[in-house]
Amino acid sequence: MIAGRFLLVCLGGAIGTAARYLTAIWVPTVLGTSFPYGTLIVNGVGSCLLAFIMHVGGATEILSPNVRAMLTTGVMGGFTTYSTFNYETSEYLREGAWLMATANVLLTVGVCLAAGFAGLAIARMIIGR
Repeated sequence: MIAGRFLLVCLGGAIGTAARYLTAIWVPTVLGTSFPYGTLIVNGVGSCLLAFIMHVGGATEILSPNVRAMLTTGVMGGFTTYSTFNYETSEYLREGAWLMATANVLLTVGVCLAAGFAGLAIARMIIGR
C-alpha cells in the first residue's frame, strides 16, 4: 500500500513539475519578464487547487487517500514554487529593489490567500458542504 502511494506521489510530482515548467516557458512570453508573474500564477493557482482538493477529499469520499496524496503532495508539490518565490524575493532585496521585493511578497501572499479561499468556496459550491 505504501509503495503504491509512493509511486502515485512520484507520478503526481512529475505531472506538477511538467506543468510548472510549461508555465515558466509560457507566462514570460505573454506577460514579460519584468516581474516573476509565472511564480505568482503557479502559487496562486496551486493554492486554489490545493484548498479545493483538500476540502473535497476531506468532506467526501470522491478522492481515495492515495489519489488525494497524489494530487496534493505530488502534483501540487511539484507545481507550486515557494522556494522560487523566496529566491526571487531575496534577489530583489540583494539588488536593493525594495519596492519589487515588497510587491512580490504582498502580491504572492494576497493572491495565494484569496486563491485558497476561492478553491474552498468552489469546492463547497460543487459538493454543498
